[in-house]
Amino acid sequence: MKKSDTKLEKLIGILKKMDSAVLAYSGGVDSTLLLNAIKLAGIRSLAVTAVSKTMPEDDYISAKKMAEEMGIRHKIIKTDELKKEAFRKNPADRCFYCKDELFEKLKEIANKEGYKFVLDGSNLDDMADWRPGRKAAKKYNIRSPLIEAGLTKKEIRGISQSLNLPTWDKPSSPCLASRFPYGEPITCRALKQIAEAERFLKSLGFVEFRVRHHGDIARIELKEEGIEKLLSPDVRKAVTEKFKSLGYRFISLDLEGFRSGRMNEELNKKVDRLKTHRATH
Repeated sequence: MKKSDTKLEKLIGILKKMDSAVLAYSGGVDSTLLLNAIKLAGIRSLAVTAVSKTMPEDDYISAKKMAEEMGIRHKIIKTDELKKEAFRKNPADRCFYCKDELFEKLKEIANKEGYKFVLDGSNLDDMADWRPGRKAAKKYNIRSPLIEAGLTKKEIRGISQSLNLPTWDKPSSPCLASRFPYGEPITCRALKQIAEAERFLKSLGFVEFRVRHHGDIARIELKEEGIEKLLSPDVRKAVTEKFKSLGYRFISLDLEGFRSGRMNEELNKKVDRLKTHRATH
C-alpha cells in the first residue's frame, strides 16, 4: 500500500469519528479532496462557500457545481471583509480579519443546524508559510483534517488524481486581496481591476499567473512559457490596451516569474530571523 493511500485512509478515519461537519469549501484542490473524503466517510455534512468581492467569480461557480456533482448539500453565504477598516488597511495579518468573519458565520450555521464540527482545507505545507488565518481557526476551534492526516500539497494532488477529481491539477487561487503589497489599502475598485485583468489573461490561455496591484502599476507574474507568449507583439499589445482601459497607467512583466505566496516571502524571512534570534538568546 502506498503512503498516500494510508494517509487517505487516515483522513477518512478522522472524518468518520466526527459524525457531522460543516466544511469551508472554496472549490480548490485541498477543500475538494476533503469534500470527497467526507463523502467517502459518509458523515452528515454541509459544504459552505463564502462569496465576497475578494473571491474570483469562477471559483464559487465551480465550487457549487462540484458539490452538486458529489451529492453533498451546499450553501452559499456572503461575507464582506471590506466593511472592516482593519482589513482595508491591509496589514500583515490581513488574512485574520477575513477568516475571523468566515469562521464566525460557519460556527453560527453549525450550531444552528446541529453540526458537531467546522472544517477548513488547510494542509501541512500551510504550517510553514505566513498564515494569520490559522489564528482565527484556533479562535473558533476549526479543525483541519488534511493537517491532522499529515497531507502535503503534493500528496493532495496525487490522491486527487488517483480519485479522478478534476481539481487535481487546478492552479491555486487565493483571494484577490493577496495581489496587494501589505500596507497598500484594499478598495472595491482595485479588486474589480484585478479581477478583470486576470480574467482577460485567462481568456488568452494563460494558466498560472498573478496580476499584482501597485497603485496605477500592474505587475504581471507568469510561468516561463507564459512570459514568452506575453512578449509576442500581438499579445503584448492586447494586454497593454486592456489593462490601460481598466485604469492602469503602467504594465510591467516580472522577470522572476510566477511564484505562489510571493507577497509573503519577506514576512517569512522576518519570522525565521525572529525564531533564530529567540533560539540563540
